[in-house]
Amino acid sequence: MAGVARFVASSLAPAAQRFAPQAAAGILRQVLEIAIDGYQRFPGAEKIAETKLARSGDDVTVAIEAVIDQHIRLAGVQGFLTSIGGLVTLPVALPANLTGLAIVQARMVAAIAHLRGYDLGDPRVRTAVITCLLGEDGVTDRLKKANLPTSPLGIATAPVFDPELDRQVSGEVVGELIARISGKRMAITVTRRVPLLGGVVGGGVDGWSTYRIGQYADKSLVRRIPRPIEP
Repeated sequence: MAGVARFVASSLAPAAQRFAPQAAAGILRQVLEIAIDGYQRFPGAEKIAETKLARSGDDVTVAIEAVIDQHIRLAGVQGFLTSIGGLVTLPVALPANLTGLAIVQARMVAAIAHLRGYDLGDPRVRTAVITCLLGEDGVTDRLKKANLPTSPLGIATAPVFDPELDRQVSGEVVGELIARISGKRMAITVTRRVPLLGGVVGGGVDGWSTYRIGQYADKSLVRRIPRPIEP
């Protein structure tokens, strides 16, 4: 396993440099644009949310459950496809899986935020969406270490947008995604002698992490109460 760890670490080096903290905000901004606004035949978060809401009879809770279920399946499929190559294709598959998983999970969280009444055009909300990608354990750990000043809800409802916080969160999220995929690749190494098993493991890991993040976003991004209109 020590040899495997060294191999994975060396393979991660190009991706880690590509997704360096100083560039993380720009990279995740592009991810968010695709996740929220959509791209070609990939519908954006608001459209997905409204479709699920209509099909659920305007029941927000049911719509959110449908959004999470859909994105668990999407994460599993993209995880399977980018894991089949195994270690031979690791330097190529890793960035593809990193980007694909980030887009899928960001769209899921953004759709949940929209269903809860948040404005996806608000930069504070977009930072909160990215923060949710850390998951509950990731956010809790960083709050304890003071690497984050507040929760996704606190970020989304802050008085003003903080560009420095946005860059800080982006760096933390990119590092977390790379670490998760590194761990997944090490698990896939064990299955490399069994055809397609690596893809099953990869898809399962991505699907499970997407489920956890969906549950966390559902719990964290509570419904916003509209301010009363002054007479």
